[in-house]
Amino acid sequence: MDKLIIEGPSKLSGTVKISRAKNAYLPILAAVLLNDKPVHLKNLPELRDIRTMLTLLQNLGVRIDQRDNVTTLDPSNLSNHMATYELVKTMRASIFVLGPLLARLGKARVSLPGGCAIGTRPIDIHLENLKKMGAEIIIEAGYVEATKRNLQAVHLPLKFPSVGATENLMMAAVFTPGTTVIENAAREPEIEDLANFINAMGGKVEGAGTSKIQITGVNELREVEYEAIGDRIEAATYVMAALMTKSEVKVVGINPIHLEFVIDTLRSMGANIDTDENSIHVKPSELKPAKIETQPYPGFPTDVQAQMMALCCVIPGNSMITEAIFENRFMHVPELTRLGAKIELKGNTAFIEGVEELSAAPVMCTDLRASAALVVAAITAKGRSEISRVYHIDRGYERLDQKLAGLGVRVQRTNE
Repeated sequence: MDKLIIEGPSKLSGTVKISRAKNAYLPILAAVLLNDKPVHLKNLPELRDIRTMLTLLQNLGVRIDQRDNVTTLDPSNLSNHMATYELVKTMRASIFVLGPLLARLGKARVSLPGGCAIGTRPIDIHLENLKKMGAEIIIEAGYVEATKRNLQAVHLPLKFPSVGATENLMMAAVFTPGTTVIENAAREPEIEDLANFINAMGGKVEGAGTSKIQITGVNELREVEYEAIGDRIEAATYVMAALMTKSEVKVVGINPIHLEFVIDTLRSMGANIDTDENSIHVKPSELKPAKIETQPYPGFPTDVQAQMMALCCVIPGNSMITEAIFENRFMHVPELTRLGAKIELKGNTAFIEGVEELSAAPVMCTDLRASAALVVAAITAKGRSEISRVYHIDRGYERLDQKLAGLGVRVQRTNE
């Protein structure tokens, strides 16, 4: 099992290029199932979750050909409507195929994804609203069986702005006659990107990026080439690493507007950050403590909470972080404590007392973003840190060790 060995502390310097967003490409890959013509996707990141989704699509009958930086997916002979437990259990995003399979084939059988390390994340909002659209839903033997009886354009007010439900319902409505309206829709940039992809294929989605999305049904889609947005969470991680080490780093390939709340929060803490339309330039900064609560977009993202906590661990004074999205997203706290951090948990709030320096220790990854927090903390820590179970990192960070090495971090990947 691979490990990362990091010798700290390190000073970072240079430019890092951000990969295309995993959380944008996963629903886009599912939306490929809507089409019966080839789709050409540019710069798919080399990540475990992406590979899993490609395998799932192949099992459904999609032909896949990769040449250079373009992956061509041909779903014209879609022959299967079942997403098996063996694949779905490894990645919750597999549930995204439910909506497009229902829209394209009129039926879908998708394994329930179950819980995950950071919380339960139930799919009830997906299923309740598919029923409102006219789908028949049966849950049996651990599978969701959905059948399209007579899908209708309806008004769908979501009880919570769920990203996954918003995306699944958007895809399910692509061919539904009339205009389906999703109220209290999630507003994340990845949702807007999915809408842009659907529209590039010939669909008609309006309002993505706002709380009200309208999908007007079309009869068919067309061949398309598309490239997803940059990964805002990966970008935020490198920004945190630069600030933790008082370094100058330029993060390119990212729209800073997608991280506006994070950047504004960091600036309010004293961060010296410049932006242009495609990059974020971080300069050495003296920071003050923060008081943060995670919120749905455009608020502070839960996916950056762990990295922000790592940063707060080395800021003089007392910071406070409240996790308001997931009920079990503080699993990085014991591991950060092993590195010398001073953190006290009370319910869903972490109280952090900044220390002068962290010290190296063996630590273990527990989930994707917790892993990123441990990496940026180890870069700052004095000595040799060994980070195990890095397969979590490989789910969402492309060539992390290579990119860090390019910035001057003394990092080695080993399976010893």
